[in-house]
Amino acid sequence: MDAERWQRLSPLLDKLLELEPEARARRLAELREEDPALATDLQALIALEDDNSDFLSEPLVVPPAGPASGMEVGPYRLESLLGEGGMGQVWLASRADGLYQRRVALKLLRPGLTSQDLRLRFTREREILARLAHPNIARLLDAGVSAEGLPYLALEYVDGTPITDYCREHRTPLDQRLEMFRQVCDAVSHAHANLIVHRDLKPSNILVTPAGQVRLLDFGIAKLLDGEAPAPEQTGTGMRAFTLHYAAPEQILGEPVTTMTDVYSLGVVLYELLADRKPYRLKRHSDAEWEEAILNADPVRPSQGVLQDTSAGGERQALRRHSRRLAGDLDNIVLKALAKRPEQRYPSVEALSQDVGRYEAGRPVLAQPQRLGYRFRKYVGRHRWALATGLVVALVLSLSLGLVAWQARQAVAEAARAQAMQDFMIGLFEDAGVREGEPLDVDRLLDGAVERGNLQLAQEPRARAELLGVIARLRLGLGDTERARGLLEQQAALLAQTPNVPASLQLESLTLQGRLARESRDSAACSALLQPALADARREQARLPHQVADFYSELGRCRQAAGALQGARQMYERALAVRRGVDGDPGGMVQTLVDLAELQADAGDIDAAVAGYGQAVRQLRDQVATRPGQRVEIGHRLARLQGQQGRTDAAIDTLRATLPVAMQALGPADGATLALREDLAGAYLDDSRFADAARQLEEVRQQREAAKGPDQAALVPVRLQLGRIAWERNDLAAALVHMHEAVRTARLDAGQAPAGSAVLADALLELARLLHQAGRDGDARAPLEEARKLRAGAAGGTATLEPIDRLAAEIRIAQGERDAGLAILRGLLGDTRPQPDDALERLRTQVALWRWEARAGDPVALARLQTLARGETGMGPARRALGWRAALYAAQARCAAGDGPGGDALLEQLDTELASRQRDGSALRREVDLARQACLPASPVAG
Repeated sequence: MDAERWQRLSPLLDKLLELEPEARARRLAELREEDPALATDLQALIALEDDNSDFLSEPLVVPPAGPASGMEVGPYRLESLLGEGGMGQVWLASRADGLYQRRVALKLLRPGLTSQDLRLRFTREREILARLAHPNIARLLDAGVSAEGLPYLALEYVDGTPITDYCREHRTPLDQRLEMFRQVCDAVSHAHANLIVHRDLKPSNILVTPAGQVRLLDFGIAKLLDGEAPAPEQTGTGMRAFTLHYAAPEQILGEPVTTMTDVYSLGVVLYELLADRKPYRLKRHSDAEWEEAILNADPVRPSQGVLQDTSAGGERQALRRHSRRLAGDLDNIVLKALAKRPEQRYPSVEALSQDVGRYEAGRPVLAQPQRLGYRFRKYVGRHRWALATGLVVALVLSLSLGLVAWQARQAVAEAARAQAMQDFMIGLFEDAGVREGEPLDVDRLLDGAVERGNLQLAQEPRARAELLGVIARLRLGLGDTERARGLLEQQAALLAQTPNVPASLQLESLTLQGRLARESRDSAACSALLQPALADARREQARLPHQVADFYSELGRCRQAAGALQGARQMYERALAVRRGVDGDPGGMVQTLVDLAELQADAGDIDAAVAGYGQAVRQLRDQVATRPGQRVEIGHRLARLQGQQGRTDAAIDTLRATLPVAMQALGPADGATLALREDLAGAYLDDSRFADAARQLEEVRQQREAAKGPDQAALVPVRLQLGRIAWERNDLAAALVHMHEAVRTARLDAGQAPAGSAVLADALLELARLLHQAGRDGDARAPLEEARKLRAGAAGGTATLEPIDRLAAEIRIAQGERDAGLAILRGLLGDTRPQPDDALERLRTQVALWRWEARAGDPVALARLQTLARGETGMGPARRALGWRAALYAAQARCAAGDGPGGDALLEQLDTELASRQRDGSALRREVDLARQACLPASPVAG
C-alpha cells in the first residue's frame, strides 16, 4: 500500500474504530457504495485490528514502580491518592517517624516523569511556597528527597471542596460567594506582592473548608517575576502547563505572562461563582473550539448566562431574580476581568477585589462608566430609607408651616452662618498671596485664617468658634501644640460668651482640649478634663454618635497614656460600638480599631494587636484613595508588630503593599515613605536578602541627601546598615567606608542635639564590631572605648553597657587575654549587675561565655549551645541568628575536643540550612567554611 493510499485510509479507519459495531457496519456500507475498493481495504484493516487486539496490551519495558499506599517517602507514609495531574501526584500521608502526628498532602513527581526540566519545576514550586505565608494559601511544611531519589513536597492538608462545588452544594448566597472570592483575591495579591504569578487559577485549586475558609493550592506552574528565565507554557512532554478553560489569551498565544493573566483566570472563576457555568457558548467543547473562543469570542454576560440553564424547571423565576442582581455592575466587573488584552483588564487583582467591594457597599464601580445618572442611582440605593424619610418629612412640613415657624427662622440663621463661612473660605484662599508655581505656606494660611475670621466672622460667634476648633485640630496634626493651645483658649472664651451653644460644638471643643493635654504629655490633666463630662456624653450618644465616639476615643487615649489600660479598653470598645451603629464615619471606625490594637500591643498581646491592625487594613481596603495617609500609618505599624512576632515574610509583604500607597499619596521623598523603605530594608536584612536591602537603603540615602545634604543625623543608621550589608557580601573596604562616614556624620550631630551622643556611641560600637569581625582587633579598641565613655555618661549612666563590654571581652580573648575576657563575661552575668531590658542581649552574653567554656571541655556549656542551636518554632530573625551562631560554636568545640567527624557533621548541617536561607551568602557562611577547613584535619577520616 502506497503512502498516498494510506493517508486516505488512516483517518477513516480511526473514525470507524471509534464506532460501535452496528454503526460501523452502516458506515462501511455507505463507503462501499461510494468506493468499493476503499471499503474492502478498510474492512480488511478492521479485521486485522480485531485479530491483534491484544498487541502491546502489556508494556515492552516494565515501568518504574510508582508510589503505593503504605509506602514510605522520607519521614512520611502514604495513605491514599488525593489526585493527580499531568506531571505529579498528591497523596494523603502521615508522619512515619513518630516525631509528631500530622497529616499532610504529599506532592510527588509522576513515576517516569523525572526529567531535569520537571525537577527544576518541582524545585521552583518549593521555593515559591517557601516565600508565601498567608492564611488563605496552603502552607509548605516540609520538603526533601526520598531514599529512592524521589523529590517531595509536604503541604498543609486541606480537607475541602472546590469553591464552585461548595457554593453549589451549600446554595451559598451571592454576598457570601463574593466574600469568598475576595479571600481568593487576597491570597493571589499576596503571591503577586512576592512577584509570583499563579498561572493556573481554577476551582479545583481553590478549596473551601467545612468552616467556610478558602485555601489556594498548587503553585506547580507559577511564574516568578523577579528575573528568572521564562517558564514554558508547555512541558517537555508536550503537555500544557495550564488548564485550558481558565487560560488567558496570552497563555494560548505564548505571550508573556503577567499578574493580569491571573486577573483573567479569576474572572472565569468569578463568572462560574455567579452564573454556575463557563463564560463561552460552545457547540463541540473541543480544545480547538475553546482556544478560538478564548481568543476571539465575546463572553456571555453572567446575567444572561444564568438564564441558559435549561434544567432549572420550576426555578426559572428564581433564576430571573438572580439575573437581575447580576445585571449591570457584576456583569461589567466580570467582563472587564475577561478582556482579551491584558491592558484592558483590571491593573491588579487588588483592583478587581476592590471593585467587588464597591459593589457590595453599594458604591459606583470602576467597571461602570461614571455617568451622573449612574452615580445618583447608586446614592439612592445606599440611602433609600433616608431619602424616603426625607420626602415624608418634607410633606409633613409643607402641611405644618404655621406650627414650625421657629424652625424656619432657625434655618435662615443657619443659612446665614453657612454663607458667611463659604464667603470666608473663598476669600481666605483668594488672599493667600501665593504666586503661580509656589508651594502653599501652611503656617501663613492658618494664621491668615485666624486673622480673617476675627474680622469677617465677628457677627457669627458660633461660626468663628467652629473655625478656631478646625484650625486648632490642624495645628495639633502638625505637632504645633503651643499655637493649638492659644486657639483653644480663644475658642473656650468665645463659647463662654455665646448663648445656646450646641452640645455637639461643646463636646468637640472639650475633646480637642483633652487631646491637647495628652499630646503635651499631661495625661492626668487630660483625664481631669474629660472624665466629668462622661455622663453628659452618654446622654447625648444617640443624638450625637460621631462626637460622642470621638470623645470616648480621646478619653481612652488619656487613660492609656496614664497606664490605665483596662479603663482605656472600656472607652475604645464603647467608641467602637457607637461607630458600628452609624454610617458615614469610616475613618473614625478605623482609628478606633487602631487604638485598640495599640492598646493590645502596649499590654504585650502582640497577636491580638496584629489581628486588630489587620482588621483596620481590611476596613480601609476600599478607602485607600480617600485615606492614603491612614493606610500608610497602619501598614507601617502592622509590619513592625509582625517583625516582633518573628514573621519576617509577613512584614515584608505588608511593607511592600504599603509602599506604593505612600509613593503615590505622599511622594517618594516624604518622611513616612522613607521610613517605610528603611523598615523594608531592615526586614530584608533579617531575611538575609542583602541585595534587596541595599536597593532600598540607596534610595533612602539619595532622597535624604537631595533634600538636606549628606551631613544629617538621619543618614547615620542608613550608612551603618549599608556597611553591614557590604560586610555580609564580603566587601570589607566598602563596609569601612560606610561605617567611617556614619561615625563622621554622627560626630557633627553629637554637639547639636541631645540625642547626638547616643547616636555617635551606636555608630562607634558598630564600627568596632566590624573591625573585630574582620580580625582587626587592635583597631577596634579605640572606637569601642569611646563608645563606652559616651554611653556611660548618657542619661545618668542608665544606658546598658552590656553589648559594649561583651565585645570588649571578645576582643581581649582574640588578642590572647583569655582570662581577662572571661572575667568580663562572668561579671556581666553576675547577680550584682542589673539585667538589660532586652533579654536577647543577656542571651548573647551567655552564648559568648558558653562558647569558650565548651572549647575548654565543659560538657554543660556544650549541651547548652546544642540546645540553643536546635531552636524552636516561631523564632524571630535575631533569635534564629543567635541559634546559628550557637551551632557554629558547638561544632567548633567538638572539633577542638578531637571529634572531627561529629563537629564536621554539625557544620555541614548548619551550612545546608544557611544555604537555603541566605542565598546571597553571608559573613556567617564564610565563618562556617573556615571552621570546616579547620575541623577536617582533626578528623581521622580526613587523614
